[in-house]
This record gives sequence, structure tokens and C-alpha cells, in this order.
Amino acid sequence: MSDEIKRGLQSPLRRKLLMGAAALPAMALLPRLAFGAGPPTAAVNTTGLAVTDTEVTVGILHSATGTMAISETGSIQAEKLAIEQINAMGGVLSRKIKIIQEDGASDWPTFAEKAKKLLVNDKVASIMGCWTSASRKAVLPVMEQYNGMLYYPTFYEGLEQSKNVIYTGQEATQQILAGIDWITKEKNAKSFYFIGSDYIWPRTSNKIARKHIENFLKLKVVGEEYFPLGHTQFNSVINKLKLTKPDVIFTDVVGGSNVAFYKQLKAAGIDLSKQTLLTISVTEDEIDGIGGENIAGAYACMKYFQSLKNENNEKFVAAFKKMWGDKTVIGDVTQAAYLGPWLWKATVEKAGSFDVDKVAAASPGIEFKGAPEGYVRIHENHHLWSKTRVGKAKLDGQFDMVFETADLIQPDPFPKGYQ
Repeated sequence: MSDEIKRGLQSPLRRKLLMGAAALPAMALLPRLAFGAGPPTAAVNTTGLAVTDTEVTVGILHSATGTMAISETGSIQAEKLAIEQINAMGGVLSRKIKIIQEDGASDWPTFAEKAKKLLVNDKVASIMGCWTSASRKAVLPVMEQYNGMLYYPTFYEGLEQSKNVIYTGQEATQQILAGIDWITKEKNAKSFYFIGSDYIWPRTSNKIARKHIENFLKLKVVGEEYFPLGHTQFNSVINKLKLTKPDVIFTDVVGGSNVAFYKQLKAAGIDLSKQTLLTISVTEDEIDGIGGENIAGAYACMKYFQSLKNENNEKFVAAFKKMWGDKTVIGDVTQAAYLGPWLWKATVEKAGSFDVDKVAAASPGIEFKGAPEGYVRIHENHHLWSKTRVGKAKLDGQFDMVFETADLIQPDPFPKGYQ
């Protein structure tokens, strides 16, 4: 890897990452292996997918450019790392994984167009992709029409289930409700102010959060504001925060807007060591651009933090930094993206086939004991059992974990009373 590429990979916002020829293909790092000793192609590919005796092609579909690149770059990195590791172990059904990468460019119609291209023209066996719910909603009808399989890594609002999607992030009951319950008890909170980006995930997440706060906890939401993706002027809402003085600022601002939001909070004199803020969208990836000094003291509810102490995570962090540079950081969605290729491999090998219908049918019960977050398992509803954790942001851009559920939480994408 050249010095120029390394510098690009380690830039604070990492916006230059993985844009076509600028990134070193993960496969080039592999030793030469003898692929092709597995079952005959005719037996494992009956639907015309891009599978040969020695290779199987998958798609990676994320925003390498645009306002969401700050968040999605880590997903690209993690998926490529997982695929490199899988190939080094002999691939899937003795076939090397070949990658075709497309850029959704932070534009939802582009995501749909690229998904169709990957399924119809490239005939990929699966797609690892999307970040925002808007991109997933744009891609979902394409996946269902052309019978593809999407591994979607982002925490999201729930209220969805598809044969054609495996959701490797958390849904609302595992993140939003659990996070609000913890912050309410921990800080004796009575009032909340919602600030989000203006698209489906923040609006639906906040609708669920409001119902929980008002109907179940009998507390108050004293404000709710939304801003376009890429928005950079938050002074008006910051003034409202000063006037209303909520016990908790609850944020689901996404992408590059976070840089401006947290810098302006600090510039306005809002001290997050005194003013409680709970985010469900800022991970270590975003803090890389925000700067730890601008967000230290804030709480984040996720299922994974880079600082998590376990053997799986230590190996993962070391491998990630070896591949992408010592200065790279790893957030919740990055880790969830890493799970996708591994879960797909395990499912294909259980099914004994790359055919999407057989993979979908074989998915429930699939385990990954090597997950950096710890043990995970696919539920019948295609979501993962996982723990809920809360971290407190530090000056160095990492989190101190301050809460963890004792057990895995069963995914419930359609919770009663919240729809």
C-alpha cells in the first residue's frame, strides 16, 4: 500500500476512502490458495448467480462519497476485512469471494439503481450494504423484485421484516427503548428534546421514543426538530435548548452534520459533562470527524464500542488496524457490517447452496461465536439477538462503557403499542 493511499485512509473524516482505484483491493493482499475443490457449481447454484467452480461474486453498496461517507466508510472497510479473512480460510464452499463495489453516493435513487445493477447485471450472490433507512427503503423493493439477499448493518427503527434482508444492527427495542430507560433511571430525567436529521429513521425513531416517554414513562418531550442531511447551521435549535433546559438532549443527527452540531454546541457553551445528551447515531467513526473534545461527556446507546473488552474484539481491532491503518477507528455499524460476510458464509454452508431462497430459509438460528461484540444469533425474524450497551464519550474519541445488559435481547421489530 503506497504512502499516499495510507494518508488518505487515515485522514480525519476519511472521505477519500475506497473510491474505486484509490483503494487497494482486499484480494490483492491474499496468499494464493487452491480454490475449486468444493461441491459442483450445478449443485450449489441453480438460479444463475455469479458462481463458478472457483469464485462467487458479492456486492458492496455503501456511500463512499457525499455526506454519509463519514459514517459508511467503516462499513466498507469491515466488509472487505471479513471477506479477506474468509478467503484466507478457503472461501465459501471452497470458492473465493470476489467483490464488486458500488457507490450509493449518499443518494437514495442511486442506491436503488446500483442495487439493481448488482443483482441483474452482475448477478451477485448477496449484497452487503446501505446505512440510512432511506437507502434501505429504496433498495428493499429491488431486493424483493429480483430476489437478492441484503445484509444491512445499521441500527434502525424496526417496523420491517423481509425474507431478503438480514438486519445485523439493532432495532428500536434493543437500542432506543433500552437507552431511554437507562438514561431516565440514571439521570432521573423528566424532560427530553429531540434533534434529528430529516428522513425516515430519525422521524420514526423519535415517534417510537416519544410514545415510550409520554405513554409508558409518563414524562415530557419539550421539543422536536429535524434538519436536512448535510445541514451545518444549528444555532437556532441550540438557542432553544438553552431556553427549554431539557434534562436530556436526545439526538439522531447523522453523517457529516454531526461535525457542525457538536462543535456549535461546545461553542455555545453547552457543557456535555453537565447537560445530559444521549445519541443513538454517533459512533467512533463520526467522532473521528467531530473531535473528542467537542463531544466528551455525551452518552451513546449502541451494542458495540471499540473499547469493548473481549478476546474476539481484541483480535478484530488488531486486524482492522493492520489492514486500514493504526489511526482508523471502529464504530457500532462498522462492527455490524463485519458480521455480514461471516453470517452469509455460515448460512450458505448450512444450506449447501448459494441460492437466495435456500439461504433465507437456512438463516434462522445461524450463530457467529467470533463476533467482536460477542456471541450473536439470527432470529426467525432475520434480526440478531444482541446486548444493549451505553458508552460515555471521552476526549480521545473512544467510549467508556457504563452499562451493559446481562443477557442478549430478543429482537422485536414490531413492538406492540409503538406502531
